[in-house]
Amino acid sequence: MTTSLTRPADELDTAVAALRSDRLDTRPVRSDAPAPEEPRGITPRRVWARLWPALLATGLVVGLWQVVFLSGWKPDYVLPSPGEVGGQLVAFLGEPKFWQALGNTLVRALIGFTLALVIGTTVGIAVSASRVLRSAIGSMLTGLQTMPSIAWFPFAILLFGLTENAITFVVVLGAAPSIANGLISGIDEVPPPLLRTATVLGARGFTLYRHVVLPAALPTYVAGLKQGWAFAWRSLMAGELLVIIASKPSLGVQLQFYREFANAPALLATMIVVLVLGMVCDALFSKLSDVVRRNRGLGAIRL
Repeated sequence: MTTSLTRPADELDTAVAALRSDRLDTRPVRSDAPAPEEPRGITPRRVWARLWPALLATGLVVGLWQVVFLSGWKPDYVLPSPGEVGGQLVAFLGEPKFWQALGNTLVRALIGFTLALVIGTTVGIAVSASRVLRSAIGSMLTGLQTMPSIAWFPFAILLFGLTENAITFVVVLGAAPSIANGLISGIDEVPPPLLRTATVLGARGFTLYRHVVLPAALPTYVAGLKQGWAFAWRSLMAGELLVIIASKPSLGVQLQFYREFANAPALLATMIVVLVLGMVCDALFSKLSDVVRRNRGLGAIRL
């Protein structure tokens, strides 16, 4: 006997086909009917809708900054004007040393986050699949996630000295628990009927995880990746401030250098670069999360 399973997607396709059928009401659309929706894609209106909130927020911050500067609350060698800091940002674009420092920081972030991704994903799958492991280290993962990353640096320096390995060690410890917890939460939220159906159809072991569990847990897993990146970026900046490697310039080294020489415009300009990089990466993860959720019909309903 053959059993056929009707999926919701098939029912939706059937409904759409019925709506497009010639048997439905084909009377002409009245002149007062609502206008058709705008075509999807990049349009000036969509770009402006995304840009104006950020531009407004930036304008408010710069305006407030300018007001504080004009009030004379702090001398200009401590709190420079927005224009002076903006000029320093432009000057950075022509400095090879700045691009070398930026490249070194991004390479460290990529290496550390990649290692955290592999370790966190492996630990998350192992903990979700074993009750013993969940009982043993489940709460420990949450504890590691809440532990300030800067607290690890004395131990990391003791283990590896003032080297790249000390920075990478703390970056991985900062990001891996968040990634693991995100995956564990996603797997825990997989609907039991989906698992039972997959089991009835013959999915077991690796096949079950590869084709059913992990795809179903993907939205929460991506949220864990986003949080893990935030922890990794913060750990990296703290590491570059504490573990100074003179032969390898970085954004953290620049921050420390400008502080020691009281170069406030360059210091604030470097801080803005760190902030913008964090925001850009966060926006990329948010976009990835939106795509994953939208493909699963989980997008927020906008009224």
